[in-house]
Amino acid sequence: MLDILCAGDAKIDIFLRIPESNPYFGLDKTQNKLLISFGEKIHVERYILGIGGNAANTAVGISRLGLAVGLCAEIGKDELSQKILNHLNKEHVNTALLLQTDEDASVSVALSYQGERTLLTEHVKRNHDFNFEKIETKIIYLTSLGDAWEKAYENVLSFAKSKNVKLAFNPGSVQLETKGKVVMDIIENCNYLFVNKQEAEEILYGKELGLEDGNENQIKKLLYGLRGLGVKNVIITDGNSGSYVESEASKTYHLGIIKVEVSEKTGAGDAYSAGFLAAISHGLEIPEAMKWGALNSANVIKGIGAQVGLLTKSELEEKLKEDANFKAEEI
Repeated sequence: MLDILCAGDAKIDIFLRIPESNPYFGLDKTQNKLLISFGEKIHVERYILGIGGNAANTAVGISRLGLAVGLCAEIGKDELSQKILNHLNKEHVNTALLLQTDEDASVSVALSYQGERTLLTEHVKRNHDFNFEKIETKIIYLTSLGDAWEKAYENVLSFAKSKNVKLAFNPGSVQLETKGKVVMDIIENCNYLFVNKQEAEEILYGKELGLEDGNENQIKKLLYGLRGLGVKNVIITDGNSGSYVESEASKTYHLGIIKVEVSEKTGAGDAYSAGFLAAISHGLEIPEAMKWGALNSANVIKGIGAQVGLLTKSELEEKLKEDANFKAEEI
């Protein structure tokens, strides 16, 4: 029996850290455009090859926090895919539902510059022919998939309903762009919905509204609207303003952030989801789960890569002692 099964992507992440002083790199903040000199040989301060994918990141985070977790994903049979498999085994992630096909591993390249990352991503076309017949879990966490994702999403929803399994959902950009019937059915039936503020706007209004950061009244409206779609517990992250939750008991909470020096933000949301769901699985209440998520996320963004900073349970418990006054407040 698993505590949590994560379903989604597993891939290779390549991080290239660009020095801020690089003469061939620039940022046009007025247009939010990264400027690169064409045809130049550009010095990279640091290069890291790691394992990524929303589901894989979350699964590793949950495993480090002392729970039995499995990963349902699809990889290839090439050398990079073997690296993914070896890493998951090292992190004690159950790979019984990890499918290996003849395609190569999916790869993303992240350009890390001025504390933010620009992502160049490839999604290898896969069938995502997931079969849940021989698995038992208390929670299934569904996150982003590339092409041909609809059938996999339908299978997850059917599994959660038939086995009375709690469903947690973090939709990807492809799913939000489509926002078809299967996505809305999952939202209607999920126990925990994880989205950022912009994603919440897209689900409710079909576009980003550009709402100001940290406006509690506006966030409350988003929480209320998503709860109205059927979600039991809605979790919205809002950058430097922290996170907000409206629970199935109709209680609304806010938690700020732990201020750290940010290297880059890849994996911050996955780390938050991992901490939150791990705390819930350990029997803790939502305000404490928010703390677990925030502490885990803060530790990840201090380094480069989505998994390097993920905390173990003992490390997180130490940070809870250090930050005893860091608490979610009911609003």
